[in-house]
Amino acid sequence: MAAAAKLLRGAARRPPALRLPAATGRRALGSAPPGVAAGGGSRRAALLAAAAGALGGLGLGLWRRQQQEAAAAASGEDEDEKEDEELRRRFMAPPVSGLRELRRRRRELRSRMELLIMETQAEVCRALAALDPGASFSVDTWERKEGGGGISCVLQDGQVFEKAGVNVSVVFGLLSEEAARQMRSRGKSLKAKDGKLPFCAMGVSSVIHPKNPHVPTMHFNYRYFEIEEADGNKQWWFGGGTDLTPTYLNEEDAVHFHKTLKEACDKHDLKLYPKYKKWCDDYFYIKHRGERRGIGGIFFDDVDSPSKEEVFQFVKSCAKAVVPCYIPIVKRHCHDSFTPEEKLWQQLRRGRYVEFNLVYDRGTKFGLLTPGSRIESILMSLPLTARWEYMHTPPESSKEAEILEVLRNPKDWVH
Repeated sequence: MAAAAKLLRGAARRPPALRLPAATGRRALGSAPPGVAAGGGSRRAALLAAAAGALGGLGLGLWRRQQQEAAAAASGEDEDEKEDEELRRRFMAPPVSGLRELRRRRRELRSRMELLIMETQAEVCRALAALDPGASFSVDTWERKEGGGGISCVLQDGQVFEKAGVNVSVVFGLLSEEAARQMRSRGKSLKAKDGKLPFCAMGVSSVIHPKNPHVPTMHFNYRYFEIEEADGNKQWWFGGGTDLTPTYLNEEDAVHFHKTLKEACDKHDLKLYPKYKKWCDDYFYIKHRGERRGIGGIFFDDVDSPSKEEVFQFVKSCAKAVVPCYIPIVKRHCHDSFTPEEKLWQQLRRGRYVEFNLVYDRGTKFGLLTPGSRIESILMSLPLTARWEYMHTPPESSKEAEILEVLRNPKDWVH
C-alpha cells in the first residue's frame, strides 16, 4: 500500500511525457492506454485512476486475506470448542492439566497419557454405574499445593458394589528423599541437583469391592513416571496391571479374565503375557501368609523399552481391556444367592487384601511418602468392611480351602 500511495503522489506531480512515434507497431512510450484519450490532463487523470485502482486492488486483496484468516481462526476456535465440549461429555470431570493446555501439547506423550487415563476412568465408571443403577459415583476433584491434583470417583453402598473407586492423579514437583530412596532400592540411578529431583507422575487406579461374595474384587492401575536429572536428562517409565481377587474360585471366570488380558498383550508381543503374568503372581504375594492376594492377571513396572511410543500403545491396549475382562463376570454373578457363611469368608479374605495393600503395595507406599498426597484417595483401595478372626482355618476339601490352594500355588489359566 505504501508503494501504491507513492505512485499516486508522483503521478500528480509528473509533467506530461514526451510523445514518440509508434514506429514498431507497439504502443509508444508514454502513450495513453487503450480507450483513454492522449493529452496532458487526460493522461494525468488516467495515471491517477490507474494508481488508485492499484491501491484499491491492494486494499481489497488485503481485506480479503484478513477476512479469510479471520474465518479460518474462527473455524479453528469452533473446532476447538467442539473438541472441548466432546471431551467434557466423555470425562467425569475436567482434566487436571486443563483442556486448553492438553490441546496445546496434544502431540506430547504426557498429554496423550493424561487423556488416556481420563478416558479409562470414565469408561470404567460408566460401565459400573450401568450395573448398579440405584447408586451413583461421587466425583471429587482435588488440588495438590506442591503441583497437580486429581479426580476421585467413588461409589459406596450400592446394590451391586459395596465400594468402587476409580481415581486419576497428575502430580508434579520435587521428589521426596523417601520416594527417591525407594526408587534407588529397586535399581534406579537418579542424579539429583542440590538434592532435588523434579518429577511428574500420572495414572489411573481402581479397586472394586462387590457385595456378593461370588463376584470377585478387581484392581487395575496404569501409570507414567518422568524424572529430570541434574544434567537435564529425563528418565521415564510405565507401570501397571490388572488383577482379580475372588472369594470363591470359578474356573470359567478365571479363564475369561486371563484370556482377555493375554489377547491385549499378544497384540504387541507374545512374550509379554507369560512374563507379566508371572510378575503379577510374584508381586501380589503376602509373604507373612504364604499366599497370593488373588488369582493374578498381569503386572509390570519400570518399563522403558523398546520405545516410549510402543510402550504407550501397549499400556493403552491393557487399559482398554479392563471393562471386557471384568464386567461380564460381574453380570454373571451379581444376582447369585449366598449364605451368611459365604459372606463371612468374603470378609476374612478382604482382611488379607488390606494386609497386602498396607504392608507391601508399592503404589500405596509411594503415595504415603509423597508430600501433599491425598490420603483419602490413596486409601480408597481399602474395602468398606473387612474382618480378622484369630486362627481361622477352613475345613479341608471345602470351597474355602479350594481357593486357598490356588492362592498358594498359582495356575496357568490359558493353556
